Amino acid sequence: MEIRLQKWLSQSGIASRRKAEELILSGLVSVNGKIVTTLGARADTTKDIVSVQGNPCTIVQEKKYIALHKPEGVITSVSDPHGRKTVMYYIPQEWSCFPVGRLDYDTSGLLILTNDGDFAQMLSHPKNEITKTYIAKLKGLPGKESLEGFRRGLIIEGKRTAPAEIEIIKKEPNAKVRIRLHEGRNRQVRKMCEAIGFPVLSLKRVQVGGIKLGALARGEWRYLTRGEVEF
Repeated sequence: MEIRLQKWLSQSGIASRRKAEELILSGLVSVNGKIVTTLGARADTTKDIVSVQGNPCTIVQEKKYIALHKPEGVITSVSDPHGRKTVMYYIPQEWSCFPVGRLDYDTSGLLILTNDGDFAQMLSHPKNEITKTYIAKLKGLPGKESLEGFRRGLIIEGKRTAPAEIEIIKKEPNAKVRIRLHEGRNRQVRKMCEAIGFPVLSLKRVQVGGIKLGALARGEWRYLTRGEVEF
């Protein structure tokens, strides 16, 4: 059966379909030894060999869905060319999983890993507007005007953010706030807080859609429930 290369890579646990497209366009994917850079290209699951940077990719039959409590100081990546610790350190090394989206190096909290490209696409595609919830400690205590500006949306790097929710859950000595948003721009929460004049001192993601971090300790993982996968 012939399938698109994006689907092949996602079902191999290499990357989400969106990331797979980047790999293909970058010339890192080959079929039977020949580099392919066309997004519509297909390969036959019964006879072709698909490789990424020369490493063959085998389609995975058993799907895995994992919630990890990512610690600060860890890279959200399958590998790192500089030898830094990645999130893959915390799960069994024989699993072919990849992180869905990302958490910054200095941000902790809920990270989803899977080898199911369709599930990753559902969670990460902007059109689905999956809400992410964060707990942040800010430097200082924002007033009503600053909070309302955050909620309306802010101009970040020349582009307005979508409206987001923010509420103070502890005031002293520095504010602890709960933030909910569905966009996923690079370091967006930190940049929005800086834009209203209250930089982030610490940041933790506690929920993605219907999936909660709960009491999961730093560096620990658990399987997602059926209800979490099918939400």
